[in-house]
Amino acid sequence: MVVYNVRGFRDDFGALIAAVRRSEPDLVLLNETGPRRKLRRFARSLGLEVAADPISPFRRRVKDAVLVRPPWRVISHRLQRFGRSERFYPRGALVAQIGHVGVRMSAIAVHLGLHPGERFRHARELTDLVPSLSKLVVIGGDLNDTPDGRSAGWIGERLWDAWLLGGDVSGETFPAKDPTARIDYLFVSEGIRVEHLIVPRGTELRAASDHLPVIAELTIAEG
Repeated sequence: MVVYNVRGFRDDFGALIAAVRRSEPDLVLLNETGPRRKLRRFARSLGLEVAADPISPFRRRVKDAVLVRPPWRVISHRLQRFGRSERFYPRGALVAQIGHVGVRMSAIAVHLGLHPGERFRHARELTDLVPSLSKLVVIGGDLNDTPDGRSAGWIGERLWDAWLLGGDVSGETFPAKDPTARIDYLFVSEGIRVEHLIVPRGTELRAASDHLPVIAELTIAEG
C-alpha cells in the first residue's frame, strides 16, 4: 500500500503516476487530492477504485481519498469533518470500509493541521473513531507532526506506527527535495502485520510532489 500527499496534483503528474504504479499497491491513501477530475484521472490511470469526499457546495472541501485495486472494493465511505478547524483549511478524515471475499477492513486517509493545538484535538477525534470501526484498521496520512510530537505520539499509543515495525533506515518524507522530517505516517491495528516499509528516494519523486510516499507491504495475520 501507499500513503502519499500529492499536493493537489500540481507537480509532474506522469512522475506521480509512475511513482505509485511501481509498487502496484492494492490500497492508496491520499492527501491534498486537488480537483476531482484529476483525482479520477489518477485513479483510472492506475486501475483503482476511488472513495473521495462528497460534494459540499457550501463548505470547503477536505481533500483526502482512499483508493483500492480489485479484488478489493469500497463497500462504503464517509467524510468525518473535525471540529474547530481553521476556517479556510478544514480538516478531517476520509473513512472507507473496504473488503474482498472473507476480509473487511477500515481504511482512513487523514491530514492534520499546522497549529499544534488544533492538530492534537483532531488526533484525539481521529482515535475516537476507531472503536466503532472494523477489527482491522489502517490509518495513513500527513500529520504535520514529527514522531516526538503530541499528535503522532497520541495516535502511536493507540495503534501501531508501521515505521517502528518494518521501516528501513531513513523515514523522512518532507520536503521531497531534501527530506528532513518524518511527517507522513501509516498506523495499523492488531491483526495487520507490517512485512516491510520504505520511503523511496529518486529524482522522479522530487518532481512528483513536495512529499515522498510511504510504501508498505502488509499482510493480514492469521488467527
